Amino acid sequence: MPMKYILCAAAAFLAMSLKGWTLEMNQNNFVPEWSKRAVWYQIFPERFRNGDVSNDPTIEQVKGAWPHDGVSPWEVHPWGSDWYELADYEKANGKDIWYNLQRRRYGGDLQGIIDKLDYLKELGITAIYLNPVFESPSAHKYDAIRYEHIDPNLGPDPEGDRKLMSSESPHDPSSWHWTSADKLALELIKKAHDKGIKVIFDGVFNHIGIRNPMFEDLVENQQNSKYKDWFVVKSWNDDKTGTKFDYECWYGFRELPEWREDDGGIVAGPKKYIFDITKRWMDPDGDGNVEDGIDGWRLDVAFCVKHAFWKDWSKYVKSINPQAYMTAEIIDTPEANKPYLEGDEFTAVMNYNFAFCVSEFFMGINGKNISPSEFDEKLKHLRNSYDEEYNYAMQNLLDSHDTARTASNIVNRTNLDYRNWNKYCQTSKADSPAFDTRKPDSYEKAIQKLAVLFQMTYLGAPMIYYGDEVGMWGGNDPCCRKPMLWQDIKYNDEVYLPNGSKKESPDQVKPDMDMFAFYKKLIALRNSSDALQIGDYKTIITDDERNIFAFARTYENEKVIVVINNSPAAIMTEIPAEGKKEAFEEIKGKTLKAKNDAFTLMTMPKTGYILTFKNN
Repeated sequence: MPMKYILCAAAAFLAMSLKGWTLEMNQNNFVPEWSKRAVWYQIFPERFRNGDVSNDPTIEQVKGAWPHDGVSPWEVHPWGSDWYELADYEKANGKDIWYNLQRRRYGGDLQGIIDKLDYLKELGITAIYLNPVFESPSAHKYDAIRYEHIDPNLGPDPEGDRKLMSSESPHDPSSWHWTSADKLALELIKKAHDKGIKVIFDGVFNHIGIRNPMFEDLVENQQNSKYKDWFVVKSWNDDKTGTKFDYECWYGFRELPEWREDDGGIVAGPKKYIFDITKRWMDPDGDGNVEDGIDGWRLDVAFCVKHAFWKDWSKYVKSINPQAYMTAEIIDTPEANKPYLEGDEFTAVMNYNFAFCVSEFFMGINGKNISPSEFDEKLKHLRNSYDEEYNYAMQNLLDSHDTARTASNIVNRTNLDYRNWNKYCQTSKADSPAFDTRKPDSYEKAIQKLAVLFQMTYLGAPMIYYGDEVGMWGGNDPCCRKPMLWQDIKYNDEVYLPNGSKKESPDQVKPDMDMFAFYKKLIALRNSSDALQIGDYKTIITDDERNIFAFARTYENEKVIVVINNSPAAIMTEIPAEGKKEAFEEIKGKTLKAKNDAFTLMTMPKTGYILTFKNN
């Protein structure tokens, strides 16, 4: 073979090798190290804590939110009231509970979150994901009026903030002010950072709310609006043709007009606007010091926006803060997630597939639990679906603001199939005939503890939905969004059912401090262990006959073994010692001695154990 062809082949091989090495390096650098060690806490701001009653919303300020009732009597709802009991002001409108739950506001705000940062620190939380905080008339705030400002009712001076905002040009960053609510958000970020807690915001970039000033300009000026190319207009108001104004909206919800997209994703106008607010919240001073900004984003309905946009946006985010975290809401198969996780879009996804696997093993599919070996295969498939770096940064959730509470999933485990998402979203609602809204019993709490023990010891970043750690329960949206349980607030018993009738036996509502102590203990173990945070994973027992599952996490010289008895019976279990002479069982606080190169452990029903080894 002529030398020039040999040299060309060698050059081509070297180029391919360098390309592969560069891709690997990009992926390794793309996922921030801190996110692999994070313990996440998801906060729904309107329902977490009312720290400032002076900023509570008025009926005028919720205009534009479903069900668009600005006439019926209305007031801020009592924090400790019975969830399904209609208040006197609600009874006056003659509507049912489902209508009135959408009208309710409880007054949660940023000051409430600031006031409870010490609580989160005590729990062991190292990262907070905030559901939307931008200006919006709804409780959920997925219908933002604008992205550049925090909702005034989450800050100390709603009236003053709205007056200040009225002087701005919404698409022009040079006209934007820092409102009192904006400044309080920056104070929250600083105080969280001072406690070693990261903060990410919910970015709802696929759509906007109908009170967005750009959209309002479009409605008023029609074809003459300077924002006519920002949205997808299906028809204009035209007396000659008889057409009415119509537009593309998210899944048919008229409150949520979508930004226009072309082959490159979201078009130039709204794209620039999104990039401008991205910079605003990640580097508020514009001085390159990102410590005073958020640490990343959770991206709502990411699958609704084209990849081209996310690639450009991700590149921009990383140019601001190379250690930024971007996690996408994509409720789909691992195979569908993979294109988003290739080193140029997101650093993680909300790991619903983890939740599905955990649910199928600990709670079952319509009441039938999968075996330990099936559980192991599903977890293996999930791990093998992504580059290793992403597995460690995934937000491993059990529930969220879009599901029933974990406690209620367990109560209703004989009737639910979590992975069958579309069906689950209906059957897990409290208005579903078969759904039981009661408080979990002691056996069901044991199942929750077992699932949480696995969540805190498996690879990936565990995420807690606010209140799960104190035993909150409830069906899917809106009942998973009850006000947080605090020890200094007195709560009425849950007496009423969704249909307005009374329960045979009321459910007492108060924080479950035993559950809190369990979460706190597990989080402390995780936070103190390199093996549990970034260690290798290996399955060591899948005993289908006795329903025992065990695995090991190792990092350098540290090893942790987790043993799970998922059966309703006490079982004597042997764990390979592999040369270790002594183990300490962290949950019960008991030392085990090896005999015949094995540790013998009496595992109780629906109970998990964590074995650590001290220099032996």
